[in-house]
Amino acid sequence: QVTLVESGGGVVQPGGSLRLSCAVSGFTKDVTNIAWFRQAPGYNREGRACINTKTAAAAVDASVKGRFTISRDNADGTVYLQMENLGPRDTALYVCAATTNKPGHWVQSRQCLSRHEYETWGRGTQVTVSA
Repeated sequence: QVTLVESGGGVVQPGGSLRLSCAVSGFTKDVTNIAWFRQAPGYNREGRACINTKTAAAAVDASVKGRFTISRDNADGTVYLQMENLGPRDTALYVCAATTNKPGHWVQSRQCLSRHEYETWGRGTQVTVSA
């Protein structure tokens, strides 16, 4: 069983930055991809970035390209989402998710940002962008 715990959310002014963390624990041997999703009230979860945990190859949704960066810590497997130049539209619950046994090139496919492809989810961390 894999457990994901997010942290790092908070209230930030427009134009500000935040770094979210996704701590990954448990039986992680088969985990190949971690992704960050945003969930705003009344909307489905939308993928923002995903990473191959074995190779560190990553993909970012076009809507946040240039502002969001996903990375991982080799030492403990924590996955980060660095968010820059935040605006009110970024306000949402940010949730990380894990999937297993995907091939290396899968990170570059559209499925890597699809909520349907992930089996394990954290509880999320709230990001609020407000003046």
